[in-house]
Amino acid sequence: MITILARELVLLSRWRRKDHHPREPQHDRYDWSGQTIQGAIPGLSHLIRQVYEICNDDMIALVLPHLVTTEIESMRKTLFTLQEFSVPLIAGVVVAMLAANWDADLYHGLTQTPLTQMWAFLTHGGSAHHGHAEGWGHYLTLHFLANDIFMALFFGIAAKEITEACLPNGALNPPRKAVNPLFGTIGGVVGPIGVFLSLNALFGMSAWRNGWGIPTATDIALAWLVARLLFGKGHPAVSFLLLLAVADDAIGLGIIAVGYPDPAHPTEWGNLIWMLPGMAIAYSLRVRQVQSWVPYLTLGGAFCWGGLYSAHLHPALALVFVVPFLPPPNRDEGLYESVDFEELECSTTHADRHCSPLEQFEHDTKTFVDFGLFFFAFANAGVALSEITGLTWILLSSLLIGKTVGIFGFSWIATRLGFPLPTGMSFRHLFVTGIIAGLGLTVALFVSNQAFTTPSLQGAAKMGAVFSIGSALFAFIAFDWLGLREGDTLLSLLLSRIQSGLRRPTEKPTPALTGSADV
Repeated sequence: MITILARELVLLSRWRRKDHHPREPQHDRYDWSGQTIQGAIPGLSHLIRQVYEICNDDMIALVLPHLVTTEIESMRKTLFTLQEFSVPLIAGVVVAMLAANWDADLYHGLTQTPLTQMWAFLTHGGSAHHGHAEGWGHYLTLHFLANDIFMALFFGIAAKEITEACLPNGALNPPRKAVNPLFGTIGGVVGPIGVFLSLNALFGMSAWRNGWGIPTATDIALAWLVARLLFGKGHPAVSFLLLLAVADDAIGLGIIAVGYPDPAHPTEWGNLIWMLPGMAIAYSLRVRQVQSWVPYLTLGGAFCWGGLYSAHLHPALALVFVVPFLPPPNRDEGLYESVDFEELECSTTHADRHCSPLEQFEHDTKTFVDFGLFFFAFANAGVALSEITGLTWILLSSLLIGKTVGIFGFSWIATRLGFPLPTGMSFRHLFVTGIIAGLGLTVALFVSNQAFTTPSLQGAAKMGAVFSIGSALFAFIAFDWLGLREGDTLLSLLLSRIQSGLRRPTEKPTPALTGSADV
C-alpha cells in the first residue's frame, strides 16, 4: 500500500510539472517519461489526488522520503526476523522432506541434475538427470553448488566468529575466562563420540562406525535462537553456549578435513601446496592494508578452494584458511551481538560505525548465507521416512545424551579444578545448555554426506540430524522442570522472549513534517 501511495505521489508530482492546473479535471492517467500508467486502485488514486490538492511540492518532498524509508524499514525488519529465527533453514528441511516423500525421483532430479540439463529434465518427465553433462557442466548441480561452493561462505562466517573470539574482549581472550566453556567443548565432542561408538557396538553394525563424527558439532544459529528464547538476551548461558558452539564447530571442521577423506579418491596431500599461494596473497593484502574483503576471498580463496579440491579434501573449508587474514576490529563486541535495525549495515560515513574488513565480510554476506541455507537444507535433508534405521536413533541419542552428559560432566570437572562457570550461571543452566547443544542440524547434515557414500546410510544418518531439532523441545521441558522460569508460565515466557526479540532496541522519534498548505 505504501509503495502504491509513493508511486502515485511521484506520478502526480511529474504531472503537475507539465503545467497542468492541480485542480483541473483529468483522466485517471498520468504521463510520465513517455509512459501511460493507469491507476491500479481508483479509490486510492482519488484519495491521493485529494491529498495532493492541499499539499504543495515542498510538503510532498518531505512526505515521500518518509514513506519510502518506512517501507524499507518494514522490509528490513521482516528479513531480520526471518534470519533471527532461522526460518529459511527450517523451511528448507520441511520442503525437502515433503518433496522426497511425495516424489523421490523428482526430488533427486532437482538436486542432482546439472543446471545445463535442468530444463530438459523438467520438460521430459524427469528422465534427463540420468544423462551426463560435458565439462564443468557435470558439476553444476544444486547439490554441488550448495555443498562445495555455498558452504564455503557458511564456514567462512564460522571462521570469522572464531577469529573475533581470539581478539581482546573476545570469548577466548584472555584464555583463563574461556577455560570452563572449552572444557565443556571437549566434553561436547568426546561425549557424543563415546555414546555413538558404545551404542553402535551394542546395537549397530560395523558399516555404521564411520558416523562417529556426525554428532560432534552444534548448529550455532538454532542453538543461539533456543537459548535466547529460554534464558533471555544478555544471560551468561547464551554467551557460554555460543562460545561452546563456535569452538566445537572449529573441531568439527578439523574432523571433516582429516577424518573423512573421499574413499573413491585417495587424498593427494601434495596438491595442498596450492593453498600456500592463497594464504600468501591474503597475507600480502593484509600487509598492504587493503580494506575490502573481496580480493582476500576471490584471490586467496580461489587458490585454497582449488588446492583442497585437487587434494580430494572438502573445498567448502577453503575460506577457513583465508578469513583469519582479514583485518579485524580492535576488540570483539560479542558473538551474535544484537544491533538496531538502522545499524544492520556498516557505515563508513560515521567514524564511530566504521567496520573492519572482517566485520564487513559478515555484514555483506550473512543475509545471503542465512537465506541460502534454504537451498543447502533442500539439497541435503530430503530423506524418505522409510530410510529410518537403527543408525538414525543411535545418532540422535549421541546428540541428545552425549552432548548433555559430556558438556555437563567436563564443565563440572573444570569447576573442581578452579575454573568456575560464568557469574550468574548455575549448574541447572549448564544442564539445559548441554541439551540445547544437541541441535546439530546444519553441520551434521554436511558431515553425513562425508561419512557415508551409500545412499541408504546417508539417508538414515541425515534423519538423525533432522530429528535433533527435538533437542529444543527437551530443553523447554528441562527448563520448566528445573524451575528456571521464575514464576511465569512457559508459554508466556516464550511469548515475551519472542516479543522482545522482535521489538526495536531503540525507538527514535520521527521528525516532524513541516510545510505550508497550498489551499
